[in-house]
Amino acid sequence: MRALLDTNIVIHREAATAVNQDIGTLFKWLDKAKYEKCVHPITLEEFQKHEDKKKLSTLNIKLRSYSVLKTIAPLADDVQAVSNQIDINENDINDTRLLNEVFQGRVDILISEDKKIHTKAARIGIQDRVYRIDGFLEKVVSENPDLVNYNVLSVTKKHFGEIDLQDPFFDSFRRDYDEFDRWFNKKADEIAYVSYNNDQILSFLYVKVEDEAENYADINPPFVPKRRLKIGTFKVVSNGVRLGERFLKIIFDNALQYRVDEIYVTIFDRSDEQKRLIELLKEWGFTKHGYKSSNNGRELVLVRDFLPSFSPENPKVTYPYVSADRQIYLCPIYPEYHTELFPDSILTTESPLEFQENHPHRNALSKVYISRSINRNLVSGDVIVFYRTGSYYKSVVTTIGIVESIVDGIRSEDEFVLKCRKRSVFSDEELKRHWNKNRKNRPFIVNFLYVYSFPKRPNLAKLIDLGVVASVDSAPRGFVPISKEQFKLIIKESRSNEGIIVD
Repeated sequence: MRALLDTNIVIHREAATAVNQDIGTLFKWLDKAKYEKCVHPITLEEFQKHEDKKKLSTLNIKLRSYSVLKTIAPLADDVQAVSNQIDINENDINDTRLLNEVFQGRVDILISEDKKIHTKAARIGIQDRVYRIDGFLEKVVSENPDLVNYNVLSVTKKHFGEIDLQDPFFDSFRRDYDEFDRWFNKKADEIAYVSYNNDQILSFLYVKVEDEAENYADINPPFVPKRRLKIGTFKVVSNGVRLGERFLKIIFDNALQYRVDEIYVTIFDRSDEQKRLIELLKEWGFTKHGYKSSNNGRELVLVRDFLPSFSPENPKVTYPYVSADRQIYLCPIYPEYHTELFPDSILTTESPLEFQENHPHRNALSKVYISRSINRNLVSGDVIVFYRTGSYYKSVVTTIGIVESIVDGIRSEDEFVLKCRKRSVFSDEELKRHWNKNRKNRPFIVNFLYVYSFPKRPNLAKLIDLGVVASVDSAPRGFVPISKEQFKLIIKESRSNEGIIVD
């Protein structure tokens, strides 16, 4: 497999000072998965423009470790058409020439953090072969589980004072904030959320509740008084296991717990990792409010309204709220898959050590459920109550999800595996077996958002008592509709936070 690397990826990799930890992880996985690392002749041309001749000489030596494309593919008509619509300068045209190598099949994939490249890739229909760093890492982690030789520990709470401030993870913060070390040390007794990989920090989150009296004089336009959750510090190194979504869940859980009206973050948009984080936040409902001015420069201010509301068309932007006025389904899931898909819904009889979060589907909020249910009429915004199968007393409802979309009418095994791979509990081989199990009744895919784990899990006996299930023989098989009233009985019996329910 040949991976073409965008010029900026190579520049970051070969810079004298490392500015992006994700790049190191990317190159490790390119080697592990035996990808040939390719660069386009355009990249060589751009490198020759470097003003420092001494550094240029060093860069040229380093470039010898890459495979330079010996020929350039002629520009395809479809690619030229998109270029005519979008490209406005020489850099845009050069990026299109990189995309053309993928389109023409001379390389297998392109890795780039450039947003415009991904827009053009979608226009010419090769978006499944053009990756951002984190997307590529998800791909290789899911395709090569045997190569994952590290253990991503579960997210833990730690006092700032327990965390190694000299870990290279914090170097990017020092570049952006002159007083970062001083600020960090003043927080010694406060709590942060951290995960580690081989004793090095992989992700870090600090949140703070602010009341209506908070001073926001440095934010323009001014904030109106509200109770807010501030995302004070947030960074996740790309590693292929979707820790970004895992930390978003923590942010939303804190917002629910402290009953805030709004969540906000101030963030620079200088680096690729910052821009990627901004895109993730926007995907989950954050919007641009304005800017914050400081001695370190101007930061972007993103806000997320957190008053109860629900968007059935795009439930991510109102996550974690669910509507009881949508269709609600009971849905069975076998014990051997349950905690793999819902690590937060682990039963007290299971060992957390068996479910350490080193697979993408465990951390993702966007998940996949595979079904052959007769009922395939689910639509975006519908509610799923997952039912862990077992016996009369051991079968329990554990988790709420919201439907994002249904994928039916899949034409091939390869398409099925591709659409499931990153967010399913199954390996590729298991997915193939599911596809071929019953050729007259091919499975369909439910893309859904994991929302909430019940504090108390009503079992089948209790569900029968409540009238949610008629009898043992009518325990759910496939998607079984239940009423709004039955859903609210489950919410009450499970001692759930009723604040997530929007009528």
